[in-house]
Amino acid sequence: MTEIFGMTSSHLVILCLLLVFAIAHSGLAALRSWGESKIGARLYRILFALVSIPLATILIIYFFNHRYDGVQLWQIQGFAGSKTLVWILSFISFIFLYPATFNLLEIAAIQKPQVHLYETGIIRISRHPQMVGQIIWCIAHTLWIGTSFTLVTSLGLIAHHLFAVWHGDRRLEARYGEAFTKVKQRTSVIPFLAIFDGRQTLKWQEFFRPAYLGVTGFTLLFWWAHPWLLQVTSKVQW
Repeated sequence: MTEIFGMTSSHLVILCLLLVFAIAHSGLAALRSWGESKIGARLYRILFALVSIPLATILIIYFFNHRYDGVQLWQIQGFAGSKTLVWILSFISFIFLYPATFNLLEIAAIQKPQVHLYETGIIRISRHPQMVGQIIWCIAHTLWIGTSFTLVTSLGLIAHHLFAVWHGDRRLEARYGEAFTKVKQRTSVIPFLAIFDGRQTLKWQEFFRPAYLGVTGFTLLFWWAHPWLLQVTSKVQW
């Protein structure tokens, strides 16, 4: 890899991949209403998945294979408790990334996909839980790996999710109008802010749902399969 001030070409490649994914993912989200009117909600969800999943897979493989590229900015892997901290943060990130407010049958297009206006469960903590989860995931993995490549990747991911906050609110406001404005007033983007200032009340019983058990099981499965995934992705010469 050609290096410029310690930055390898892989830094630029991952940023380009992130940009392509962001344009495709957010672009298809913006065109959802138009697309569903042309080909139907289920077929559009399938199209969305056929575009997003392969691009996300390429990103993940490339990240795994180049995570130690560039400059080693810090090294905490030898410190006691650092691995446990990273796994705890990763677990919390998955709770936000895959909240129980999402209907899995709709995601799989088994049921007709719809745009919902949620105000329960993890939405009480943050109106944009995926953004919060992505930031936590980025903090955890950037701390653990400590390379300039991982830092650049994390900054790119966070930038995309911050854009998605604005983009998501804009689409919900266009669809729901005043109803969304009222939800926006009762919720917050910053975690727990609406709860702390009295606009929202946290109801723990809303978290005792099968979907959260599924997230827990998925996180444990991912922890178990993590070494295997690294071995498999290393065989792809990207």
